[in-house]
Amino acid sequence: MTATAHRPAEFPAAAEPAGTPLLRVRGVTKKFGPVQALAGVDLDVPAGQVTALVGDNGAGKSVLIKCIAGIHVPDSGEFTWEGRPVRIRTPRAAAALGIETVYQDLALCDNLDIVQNMFLGREHLRHGTLDEDRMELAAKETLHSLGVTTVTSVRQQVGSLSGGQRQAVAIAKAVLWNSKLVIMDEPTAALGVQQTEVVLGLVQRLAERGLGVIVVSHNMNDVFDVADRIAVLYLGRMAGVFTTAELTKESVVDLMTAGRSDRWAGEAGIAS
Repeated sequence: MTATAHRPAEFPAAAEPAGTPLLRVRGVTKKFGPVQALAGVDLDVPAGQVTALVGDNGAGKSVLIKCIAGIHVPDSGEFTWEGRPVRIRTPRAAAALGIETVYQDLALCDNLDIVQNMFLGREHLRHGTLDEDRMELAAKETLHSLGVTTVTSVRQQVGSLSGGQRQAVAIAKAVLWNSKLVIMDEPTAALGVQQTEVVLGLVQRLAERGLGVIVVSHNMNDVFDVADRIAVLYLGRMAGVFTTAELTKESVVDLMTAGRSDRWAGEAGIAS
């Protein structure tokens, strides 16, 4: 099967990952008053791979991930999850499928510890009281399974953690609930070099565990370090979905700013 439906006609098709994608988005459209935020967007998200979602400001990245996360309801379009049609109209519906989102603000409470944050709103109870031992063990096991070694105690207040540690907690919180798709919005924003490396390592480990991962990022270095595939939005439309090996950073920028890349076409031996 080829990716013809996912790229402009002037680009040759590239092979899609074998098998049914974890999530298939078809023809998603969303308006806010007179503003056309998304216009017939198609996207396949395979399990076990990192799909980077890139685009200039206002391209529709945040709107698309919020449609997938159940925060926005599309005006039209279809979602297929593990090969079956689904309707994602609320965050609860998305979570029930196994879709978790880590937003840029992380949505963590600084005055609560790591365990309390990871189980906030989903606390385990035993005989009508909080099962602290069970929650603490699950938090430790989840962080350990992701290779998070910089957190010394799961009873640390989140407000005392570094930016990279906070991001690790937010990612661990997302995968704690048997998630199958994790969406991350600018996961390395405002992080230093070392913290960025830790977070990108976590992203790769999620894919290695078989999860589908969508990463929204403006940082081309991070995108090319971690992504298997790159989906480029331009003015609410999908300019194309490519394997990372097909593109250069310059051609991605061209796609983001103009909706096409003559440099990409030249590299592929196509007359522009």
